[in-house]
Amino acid sequence: MVFDYSLAFGLVVTGVFSAFLGLLFLTLLQRKSQREPDSVFLEANGNAEYLFDDKVLIDITPVGRNLLPKACQTKATAWPGLISYLEHRFPGVAARLETLAQHGALTMGSADDADSAPLLLRAEMRGGLTRISVLDVDAAATKTVLDPLTRRAIKDELEQLRRVSSNAPLPIWRETDAGDVVWANATYLALASARLVDDEDLTWPLPKLFTHAAAADTMQGERKKLVGPDTEKPQWFDLFEFRDAKERQFYALPADSTVKAEEGLRAFMQTLTKTFAHLSTGLAIFDQDRKLALFNPALIDLTGLPPDFLTKRPTLPGFFDALRAGLMIPEPRDYKSWRNQITDIEEAAASGLYEETWSLSSGQTYRVTGRPHPNGALALSFEDISNEMTQTRRYRADLELGQAVIDAVDAAIAVFSATGILVMSNAAYSQLWGHDPAGTLGADGAIAKVCNHWRSATAPSTLWDRVEDFSAAMNPRDAWQDEARLSDGRRITCQFTPLAGGATMATFRVEAENQDGVSVRFSPGCKMAG
Repeated sequence: MVFDYSLAFGLVVTGVFSAFLGLLFLTLLQRKSQREPDSVFLEANGNAEYLFDDKVLIDITPVGRNLLPKACQTKATAWPGLISYLEHRFPGVAARLETLAQHGALTMGSADDADSAPLLLRAEMRGGLTRISVLDVDAAATKTVLDPLTRRAIKDELEQLRRVSSNAPLPIWRETDAGDVVWANATYLALASARLVDDEDLTWPLPKLFTHAAAADTMQGERKKLVGPDTEKPQWFDLFEFRDAKERQFYALPADSTVKAEEGLRAFMQTLTKTFAHLSTGLAIFDQDRKLALFNPALIDLTGLPPDFLTKRPTLPGFFDALRAGLMIPEPRDYKSWRNQITDIEEAAASGLYEETWSLSSGQTYRVTGRPHPNGALALSFEDISNEMTQTRRYRADLELGQAVIDAVDAAIAVFSATGILVMSNAAYSQLWGHDPAGTLGADGAIAKVCNHWRSATAPSTLWDRVEDFSAAMNPRDAWQDEARLSDGRRITCQFTPLAGGATMATFRVEAENQDGVSVRFSPGCKMAG
């Protein structure tokens, strides 16, 4: 018998290959049967399932995780997040879950709502663990009604809304009519967590950070202070409330910058008020609505208006009416013109043009000035210038008396300042030289021009050149005199006397000869005796 090696080799290869395929099939079959599940829940039903140990999350299905806010998906925060979701749909579920250990199981239907599909809640406690299931009663019908694109659009919109509320840099929360916080965004939860003591977790209902009275009207911008933990500075918020049929939604806008600015403004106003209090000028500042916003004690002293009237913030017309009633304003001819004058004062002061002197019946004199301020405000200042006006009147009377005295002098007199300007003359001077010195005061009354006038009215002489040099001399000077002859032949004696402060006085006397050839001196304003 001949042994066939090729046939034997083929049989061996075939056997080995068959054994390999069998082992591979058995290995795959064993792996499939022994696969360890990732969760204790079966995901085939698609329900929201939760497993808690007391209030600490142990396990959750993907659908259940989608129902929780992003900020409440940790083991410690899942319970408040789930209760917040359930309370909207199963009112009173939080209280009933607290008694679950006594009853062992709980089944609830969602509240009647025409806008949403009915839900079923099942809860049971076994071995110290709490299992909660949320079932959609009409899940099969919903799947047949909603196409995949619609479901995807709804899911995307839900994710966007969650991101918007989660990333909002301000606290947002919802409260029931009883005042329980049933929902909050991540910023609110962060503030609440920062105020928990060590080893303390968020509970249900959520901590209430802001206390407010239950009012019929919604809050719009109510300022609230939130005291921080330990020695942290307080935080300020402006609360805005919006109501719906079931709950109240709140937004807390951070107002720290606003409060800081207001405190700075208040401190500045106090400093300004203390500064104004020491001024002798009365100040009245009206805001853009023309109501009195600020005044100082000097205003009370000058106007006599009672403080209680000023603290009531009268309007600008009311303020002037009170001044008129107290005879602290010039009395107008009629009331209609008075009201028109108030409008004129307001318009002129707003443009920065109002400044007037009030002469009161009591003899006092006030200078009233109006100036515009930023943002449409208006400031009025009242200054008592009675002493100043009295001194001015006295000075004017002294000048008039001095003028009357030199007018009564027979000699012609002209006084020049240290700079050579004609500052004073008498009636005899005007009559002698034939010109009105009042029209030549100032730059036109310079001694050079006056000397030119004198030259034109007298015979040629070097006298007037010497007068110019004498007036401009800076060294000590002595009085001197000389003679000149007028164009009509009369002879005049000219005397030039230095005065205090570098001034110069020129005195002119006319001399004439009588029938005996004797020179007679007389004033230009007097007639010679016959």
